[in-house]
Amino acid sequence: MPRMRVFVSSDMEGTAGIVDWSQCRGPGAAYDAGCRLLLDEVNAAIDGALAGGADEIVVNDSHGAMANLPPGSLHGEAAYVSGRHKPLYMMERLDARASAVFFVSYHGSMGSRGVLSHTYNPRAVSEVRLNGVVAGESGINGLVALGHGVPVALVTGDDVTVEEARPFFPDAVGVVVKQAVSRFAAASEHPEVACRMIREGAAEAVARVKEGSVAAPRIDLPATLEVAWLNADMAEIVTQLRGVRRTGTRVVEMSDDEPLRLFATFATAIYLTRAVVDA
Repeated sequence: MPRMRVFVSSDMEGTAGIVDWSQCRGPGAAYDAGCRLLLDEVNAAIDGALAGGADEIVVNDSHGAMANLPPGSLHGEAAYVSGRHKPLYMMERLDARASAVFFVSYHGSMGSRGVLSHTYNPRAVSEVRLNGVVAGESGINGLVALGHGVPVALVTGDDVTVEEARPFFPDAVGVVVKQAVSRFAAASEHPEVACRMIREGAAEAVARVKEGSVAAPRIDLPATLEVAWLNADMAEIVTQLRGVRRTGTRVVEMSDDEPLRLFATFATAIYLTRAVVDA
């Protein structure tokens, strides 16, 4: 029987109790406390996956500088992917050997009422639509999962996040650890309760994968990403990329029948617009 490998992409803003940027950006006491809350939720997902029958766990630290978790504190001897420059960003080291993808502590898209909502770069992206549907980072990252034929089996975060992910991953277990009140306020479960919910959700997610009831991401090909940037300069610079066309003053479209290539185009556009922001 093939080994069950679970790939965990962990963000931070979707963690129960986190509602402010100071909890997500270091250095500082608030950030240190946020990291501890995140670590507990990631470990809960690992524990649940192992309890459900997973054999191997890979965690991609996908928030900020992407070095928020102490490697030696990850449960289950999970492999740890960290560092801020990753060609596949939040999905680095996912490949076809994986059996399932978990999105842990994810957040809603820019423009939503989700807690600390943004889409990859809050100083660049106004909105992204995938095949006409508003997509947050979960939907965009689903292109990589689709490219490798791996189902997304678990999504955790606030209610907005789980709802946004549903069109692309209808079979995934959704764990809502907080209700968004506004972009900077939430009604969170107690951290212990949130971790228990994630642990149980992860075990259920693995069970669903093992029984074959979680399909690949529901993203029709060829797929189109429509990206609205915050200013015209950003739209202009990304049209230098092959396959990107400008459809409005601040809006571009990119389409491809190969989801990994489409994601790579989007990721490159994000890198380019960071240069514009910093200029």
